Amino acid sequence: MKFVIDQQVQDIEMPENLKLNTFLQEFHSDCPSPECSFGFYGFAFGQSPFHVPNPIQNALIKNVGKGAYAPIQGINELCNAISEYSEYYFHVDVDPKRIYVGPGTKEILFNLLEILHGTVILPTPAWLGYLPQIRFLKKNYHMLPTGANKKIKPHDLRKLSLRLQDRQKILILNNPNNPTGLLYDKLELEEIAEVCREQNIIVISDEIYAQTTYDFSKFVTMGKIYPEGTFVTNGLSKSHSAGGYRIGYVIFPENAKDVRIQFKKIQATEYTSVSTPIQHAAVEGFQFSKEMDEYLSITRKIHEIMGEYTYHGLKSIPGIKSTKPQATFYLLADFNHLKEEFQRSNIQTSQKFSESLIQHPYHTAIVGGDTLVLERTDFSARMAFVDYNGKQAFENYLSNTPKTNSDRIEFVRDNAPRIVSGLDMIELYFEHLTSNAKSRIECKYEEFSVPN
Repeated sequence: MKFVIDQQVQDIEMPENLKLNTFLQEFHSDCPSPECSFGFYGFAFGQSPFHVPNPIQNALIKNVGKGAYAPIQGINELCNAISEYSEYYFHVDVDPKRIYVGPGTKEILFNLLEILHGTVILPTPAWLGYLPQIRFLKKNYHMLPTGANKKIKPHDLRKLSLRLQDRQKILILNNPNNPTGLLYDKLELEEIAEVCREQNIIVISDEIYAQTTYDFSKFVTMGKIYPEGTFVTNGLSKSHSAGGYRIGYVIFPENAKDVRIQFKKIQATEYTSVSTPIQHAAVEGFQFSKEMDEYLSITRKIHEIMGEYTYHGLKSIPGIKSTKPQATFYLLADFNHLKEEFQRSNIQTSQKFSESLIQHPYHTAIVGGDTLVLERTDFSARMAFVDYNGKQAFENYLSNTPKTNSDRIEFVRDNAPRIVSGLDMIELYFEHLTSNAKSRIECKYEEFSVPN
């Protein structure tokens, strides 16, 4: 029997970060060089390398027997904990009734886009997951290029909005930002909010990286600046290294009861409720305690150290520019000054650049610019600096906290040798590129199918 797949699904591509990660996990190189056996330097897949905090692990063990369905919105204990967490860390007073729990922020974002009418405004570069969802839902959308500083310009937002005919527009705001690692400050958010009020733009503020802000005192939630028009999404995936737990939440705007009713219908239809044991474990993740504060503080400090090293490592290579991350575990590297060298080597697109960099002898994986909703000929790339043993780095930071700049460099060299070596390989790649040299051996990089 021949099965016919809906064309709408056929047109969706697997996200490049997951595609690359699967490739790196499953690929067995056929090149004869002994260096090929070790694998690849991973700058592509963005997953926090640290351990799940012990209180969350212990709570999961304690509640593993809870097999009953949870309430659709989320268990009361969790909604109350998120409310208190929001007040403690983000200084916003949130009624627990405005908080809905879902199986990860990706699903919540999808659900919000399902129920909210209007044209989507997507600032670029963007996280690679937004556009596939928008296209799958057949939403009207417009790109909003962010220009040299990689941030939304209020003037450009207003200008684009005036061209759109929908009575309601939806701005996706990712703050802190993936892929740039940049942070919007309070004034920048206020200027964006002013345009949103004027132009009837609602905001989906994806704040999953909030707790990774290196100087946490500088983080401001859009829910505080524009409470009447902002849907705030967050979760445990990035800040608590619990991506596999698949739990996130959304805080609805004030006076959005009708939207909450529609959202609950979607939840009940698509997934009934989030895993009950996971919800009980997550309660501990949203408690404020000395142990949790220490965990968040140390992990963000280590992210900062790794980001600083990666930033300076890239900047030291002639012709390369980069955003300097203020949060997350990403930065956006700009290789466009070497466009002529790419073209001389018959590398015409960012995807071809990614493919050439993964070949022997470089073995380095990145996420290219076209995947970040940039032009195919934009030679920018997202670099995730997480290729190291997070638990070991965490323990070493506790026992011997780096105090000076040289200490921080030594900390990276001791705890993240693959980041160090990966940057060396990128430097070698560009030495070869600028001299128009080619690899001695080329391993075949090809599309792979999702396993059955």
